[in-house]
Amino acid sequence: MRVGIPKGLLYCKYHPFFETFFHGLGAEIINSEDTNKSILNTGVKACVDEACLPVKIYHGHIASIKDQCDLLVIPRIMQVYRNEYICPKFCGLPEMVIHSIPDMPPVTLAPLYMHNKKSLYKWCISSGSAITRNRSKIKHAFELALKAQSNYKTGILDQKDITVMLAGHPYIVNDAFLNMNIVNKLKAKGIGIITEEFAPSSITETQIKKLLKKPFWTFKRNLYGASAAFYEQKKVHGIIYLSSFACGIDSIVVDLIRFHIGEFPMLVIKLDEHTGEAGVDTRLEAFTDMLERRVVNENNHPSHGQCLYSSQNSI
Repeated sequence: MRVGIPKGLLYCKYHPFFETFFHGLGAEIINSEDTNKSILNTGVKACVDEACLPVKIYHGHIASIKDQCDLLVIPRIMQVYRNEYICPKFCGLPEMVIHSIPDMPPVTLAPLYMHNKKSLYKWCISSGSAITRNRSKIKHAFELALKAQSNYKTGILDQKDITVMLAGHPYIVNDAFLNMNIVNKLKAKGIGIITEEFAPSSITETQIKKLLKKPFWTFKRNLYGASAAFYEQKKVHGIIYLSSFACGIDSIVVDLIRFHIGEFPMLVIKLDEHTGEAGVDTRLEAFTDMLERRVVNENNHPSHGQCLYSSQNSI
């Protein structure tokens, strides 16, 4: 049986679990290609206009492999932390895809709660039964998948004389096509990078508890908590936030971070369907030049100075 797993959205974080699980059941795994212009164009045509760019791209990944699969894995991820949710689009993702793309094969529909082993296994029972009714085989594949996921690490840690936090949803930070290859561009300029995965959990939790209300969205928890932690620890010289146009969660998180860091350097780059890189390159060069001037010429510590550089760009 051929099981399709598209390389979109949270594939970058959880693909070891899904691929190991279905491979353990004896399925052949069909992956889409890395994001490219064709996948983007297909997704834009298939998806509703109001969706954010990563969801549109996900539709393109689905459309590129749907005819090769007997089953498509579309994770309806509801929770990663208890009493927190991911995004409304994730909650209804299977229905969104089914009603947008014609001639779809069967897809996984069960809700996925990832905050405990019992809930995760329940999803595996529901989704794995499309391949086999053998519970012992499903249980074994589940254990293998848990082990594969626990051994998998994500994130970027490359600290240099000038280091920035590269913030944004993981499926934007880890998709070179979507983010205009910003990681390599920063490395070429000699700029170090650190991502949310390397923020100390104790300091992150401390910063989260200072909020007036417990975060409803997990992305809000991760991005705000990590940004505040790096700022308080004086680990970075600036923050580059990659934001998808039409993302409601980003509109809240960006303002929360700005309120917390005050006049600390922060660059916000908004991404949409346009693929011209000139605007990003110009703003990136100006921002990194400013950081170099502050750190090298003015000998400023990451927490010092009163310079704010904030720019938004649709590309």
